[in-house]
Amino acid sequence: MTAAKIGSNPEDAKVRRAARLSIAPMMDWTDRHCRYFHRFMSREALLYTEMVTAPAVIHGDRARLLGFDAAEHPVALQLGGSDPAELAEAVRIAGDFGYDEINLNVGCPSDRVQSGCFGAVLMERPALVAECVAAMIAVSPVEVTVKCRIGVDDQVPEEVLPAFLETVSAAGVTRFQIHARKAWLQGLSPKENRDIPPLNYPLVMAMKQAFPHLHISVNGGITTLDQAEAFLAEGLDGVMIGRAAYHEPYEVLAGANARIFGGEPAPDRFEVVERMRPYIARHLEGGGRLHQITRHMLGLFHGQPGARGWRRVLSERANRPGAGLEVIDAALEPMAALAS
Repeated sequence: MTAAKIGSNPEDAKVRRAARLSIAPMMDWTDRHCRYFHRFMSREALLYTEMVTAPAVIHGDRARLLGFDAAEHPVALQLGGSDPAELAEAVRIAGDFGYDEINLNVGCPSDRVQSGCFGAVLMERPALVAECVAAMIAVSPVEVTVKCRIGVDDQVPEEVLPAFLETVSAAGVTRFQIHARKAWLQGLSPKENRDIPPLNYPLVMAMKQAFPHLHISVNGGITTLDQAEAFLAEGLDGVMIGRAAYHEPYEVLAGANARIFGGEPAPDRFEVVERMRPYIARHLEGGGRLHQITRHMLGLFHGQPGARGWRRVLSERANRPGAGLEVIDAALEPMAALAS
């Protein structure tokens, strides 16, 4: 898909609308079960996969790594890599799975990612990123986007970020998700890199003003829909929420239907659980374990009476051999009594 084609496809317009609120790609969190669960609370928010490396796509179990339920749309695949040919091959393979967007990770600061020369370390190599995305765009049936930081280590973000956006957008990328923190590749853990480097939202806003033709979403430290609405009102095209959407999914996703997208209210929490039951049953019938799904549902009743008991029952019993839907019933019963 060339830059000239972007926006001419009605499906691209739908994804860009969905990107008004997106759920960040989070390793070990945003797997297919999590995304299926999240979709019941918001039909429109854009959901991202965990990062999958290009070599894993090429050489690994593709059905396991790339498979997803059609109910998850709109859903984006995040790839990690720094070899243009490998990334292009991974995009070709992923094309058969029907993702709505392909995203390149230029933001993850983990040691494992650095050793593979991808993730946030690529902020130091914008020309290589441009080569990568050009190769991806050439074979992708959907829009290719980039998730990045504002800089790394001793880089000066006010100098590095505009140069990065200019170089990479010249290769055909017109949509960026910017984590408004630097990444410290030495001295901070991935967890610390999510919290310690200071946020610089004004710089992200300045990038939208400097590059008005680019679609820019802000990421990092955003925990409420109030914040999301404020960023959209100030002119940003989208907001990406991470951990808050995982730990407090109903507050973020269900509330977004009306507040961000102007749509119908979401089903209530109890209806969400009921809608999950057939999916859970199929998973169990296929040999899956209950906790593989319910671990993503622990925050569903966040802030509600009895929420601690809901979490406790699921945490203690869902991992037991043979655990089934009766565990859901046991966790839900006191919640229903409190709500009546």
